Parts: sequence; structure tokens; C-alpha cells
Amino acid sequence: MFGLLLSASAVTCTVGLGVLMRKRGFLGSKGMFVGIVAVSLLLLAAGALFPILAAPDAAAAAAANEAGLTGAPADPANNGLGFIGMALATGLACIGAGIAVGSVGSAALGLVGEQPGAIGTTLIYVGLAEGVAIYGIVISIIIFSKLA
Repeated sequence: MFGLLLSASAVTCTVGLGVLMRKRGFLGSKGMFVGIVAVSLLLLAAGALFPILAAPDAAAAAAANEAGLTGAPADPANNGLGFIGMALATGLACIGAGIAVGSVGSAALGLVGEQPGAIGTTLIYVGLAEGVAIYGIVISIIIFSKLA
């Protein structure tokens, strides 16, 4: 439930920050990007630290459960870092794939403009760059299968 509230507040803060910056006449995309990243990192830190600070006994009990010291299964509420890992694996892989497809795609368009018969070869290179995002999704699925 806390994750859902944190996600909703992240979206609300991001939209609110964008609207506030537009109303004040700030049209720089670089500054807006830095502001949105700062708000997102603040909310990420709050989401990671809140469960640890709110219930240190629950975190210790979960660590004992994972170490096999007790017979009870791990508490699903303590899987927050696993979900953060899933988000980072998918997000960073998609960012890397976007950068790769951007550079490979522009080079491919230049080549196809000069040699129209080379379109098949360029599609292979763009597909290889896009495969990086698929690897991130696969890693996220593997992490999700390990969570309780």
C-alpha cells in the first residue's frame, strides 16, 4: 500500500513541478529534467528508508527469516528493495536501449539515404540495440520470480 501511495505522489509531484515551472515562465528543458530527477530521487530515498526507519524490528525479523533462522516465510511487505532493483534493471536498460537506438537509427537512415539496398542490414543493427531493453525486462522477471 505504501508503494502505491509513493508512486501516486511521485506522479503528482512531477506533474505539479512541471505545471509550476511553466507558469513561472521557466521553459528550459534541462532545468526541468534536473528538477524532476531530484524529486524522483527524493521520493525513491523516502520509499527505501521509510520501511527501515518505521519498523526496524520487522526488518530484523525478515533478515532472520531469509537466513533460515526461523521457520516462518519471508514477509512480502519487506520486498521493497527487490522491486527497486526490478525498476532499476528495466529503467536503466530502456534508457541505454533508447540511446543506442537513437545513434544507430540516425546512422542507419544516413546509410539508407546513400545505399537504399542496405535497409536489411541496418534493421539488424537497430534490432540488436533494442535487445538491450529486452535483457533488462528478463532480469526484472527473474528478480520478480525470487520475491515472495
